[in-house]
Amino acid sequence: MDKRRRQLLFAGAGGSALAAALAACGGSGGGYSSPSPTPPPPGGLSCGASAISANHGHTLTIPAADVDSTVNKTYSIMGGATHDHSITLTPAQLQMIKVMNAVVVTSTLGGSPSHTHDVTVNCA
Repeated sequence: MDKRRRQLLFAGAGGSALAAALAACGGSGGGYSSPSPTPPPPGGLSCGASAISANHGHTLTIPAADVDSTVNKTYSIMGGATHDHSITLTPAQLQMIKVMNAVVVTSTLGGSPSHTHDVTVNCA
């Protein structure tokens, strides 16, 4: 809508201040567009551990469907290690990794001597 038309529509109804504000927006059409949300990852999503501190054979793979979970998800990170640990991801953390933001969680105790690992989880 052009500037003159906006002024005519609003000036007759006592909306001259509104017409002036609209005219100040400028542009022909277009208007304001909100920022696009982060797009969901592509269908071939691969999620898991990109780093595990002091690693000695542990691995983590997360099924792509789990990033939409509404409940906590617990995963084993045993991999090729001789002992197991687990990590738990909340729905909020799963949503973060879905949009390609890494999260770091600490594993449960395991092994001898007993220890934990910091696990960096993300999707690619």
